[in-house]
Amino acid sequence: MFKFISIIAGMLFGLGMAISGMVDPVKVIGFLDIAGNWDPSLAFVMGGGLGVFLPVYFLVIKKQPKPLSAETFSVSKSNLIDRRLLVGAGLFGIGWGLVGICPGPVVSSLGAGNIQAWLFLVAMLAGFYIGGRVTSVTANS
Repeated sequence: MFKFISIIAGMLFGLGMAISGMVDPVKVIGFLDIAGNWDPSLAFVMGGGLGVFLPVYFLVIKKQPKPLSAETFSVSKSNLIDRRLLVGAGLFGIGWGLVGICPGPVVSSLGAGNIQAWLFLVAMLAGFYIGGRVTSVTANS
């Protein structure tokens, strides 16, 4: 039952992203272009999402003693800001700013037959593979 609910929630999330325009690279780049022709409409989408989520989080989710699908919450204890984190965050931000596509919305865009989304997905998976290989080589050195 949990997997079924997760699939439905994911589909609703993807549909919401598609309806709001968050999967449109032109709209995303317009939102990120604060020094140029800035389009603030996605800020209202995010604000609306937070307006719905925050009360539910504080009234329901935060009061849960444990997650529904695990014994304990999995929260990182690390506060380390290292080179890997900075390089990864930088590459993510540069890629998002250049093409206007982020990993979440790209999944929503795949069903629309957007060739850019498929190319981005292939490049993202290649990046995951290369990143994994690089980190495993540097970890073994």
